[in-house]
Amino acid sequence: MAIVLEEGSLTAHVIIIARAMGVPVLGQVKDIRAQIAEGDPLLLDVPRGVLFVRPPDAVIEQFTEQVALRARRQAEYQKLRDLPAVSTDGETVALFMNAGLRTDLENLDESGADGIGLFRTEFQFLVSASLPRRERQTQLYHAVLAAAGNRPVTFRTVDIGGDKAVPYMNAGPEENPAMGYRALRLALGRKGLLKAQARALLEAAPGRTLRIMFPMVSEPWEFQEAKALVLEQLAAQMARGKEMPAELKFGAMLEVPALAEMLDIFLPQVDFLSIGTNDLVQFLFAADRSHPELAERYDWLSPAVLRFLKRVIVAADAAGKPVTICGEMGGRPLAAMAMIALGVRRLSITPAGVGPVKAMIRTLDVAPLAAAMDGWLRDGGNIRTRLVDWAERHSVKLG
Repeated sequence: MAIVLEEGSLTAHVIIIARAMGVPVLGQVKDIRAQIAEGDPLLLDVPRGVLFVRPPDAVIEQFTEQVALRARRQAEYQKLRDLPAVSTDGETVALFMNAGLRTDLENLDESGADGIGLFRTEFQFLVSASLPRRERQTQLYHAVLAAAGNRPVTFRTVDIGGDKAVPYMNAGPEENPAMGYRALRLALGRKGLLKAQARALLEAAPGRTLRIMFPMVSEPWEFQEAKALVLEQLAAQMARGKEMPAELKFGAMLEVPALAEMLDIFLPQVDFLSIGTNDLVQFLFAADRSHPELAERYDWLSPAVLRFLKRVIVAADAAGKPVTICGEMGGRPLAAMAMIALGVRRLSITPAGVGPVKAMIRTLDVAPLAAAMDGWLRDGGNIRTRLVDWAERHSVKLG
């Protein structure tokens, strides 16, 4: 099974969810509905962004060879599963996986990920016909922690509303849903939703370390209010004699650029920070991530994006707060290479990306690339082409 869309982009939510479920998706195939008929055979090559309609035998033969080549590469990545992601000059990078469904859990061992750096709790809400009851939420979170064992799991509180509309919580149409009543804004406006989820998370992690991350934090007071709500639920449950987590760690997703202007005040309040590159890039460029005419217009490896990320990473390092890059950006070897050159040492990516990114890291000499990156950021040239050239000249494995 696969999905072909006339529109769409890599960071559109429908494509992220489909990829999380292991369904190949190809977007921006112009006029596809006019070119195919019922029963037409299709060949979908997602890595190259190619769709073949009624392919001839020669194309099928070539495609079969490509599938076999990719299978051999996957076998090579599998050999790296239990090896650390350490560069040739000794820099260790933690590779976590993104998840959101119970079916994702089997990928944790298979991928060799160091844990779950982003568990998207909203997936349970998006695939449900009605609001998931607290008991169902608790069961899911407990299953995630059990599958992870001693590996860390970071739960992002529910990110629905706006462009992730659910039928049982309709706030009405919005002209700019990505910038609307969604994520933490909605949760703080409907505190019963966040209270139920907080209680479910607390009940699912007795005696363990529980890592809770709030999405789309725009100002420090939002984080403070959400954290206080969780701590209220913790106190209430402890008063009832319930066994609670041994340790609570609170973090935030930096997706809204305004939060970067408050890092001196905000970083002392958090235990960790995650940068959500999907939303961050669209807000930096004021470009809808799902808009078909804009999907390829702005490069996430542009100097504007990388300079912004560098500023956040330097501030977090100075404050002693770990930073994780989440989103599609970190799961692509070339972009991950750029992130590591900026100083990132924690990536949370799709399970399928762990092997290729680890292979890249184990062939990368970080120090000279970091020095080169500093110069590239100053002159504002095309960083993507420079990274590709660097990888070729230094035998960095990009896939």
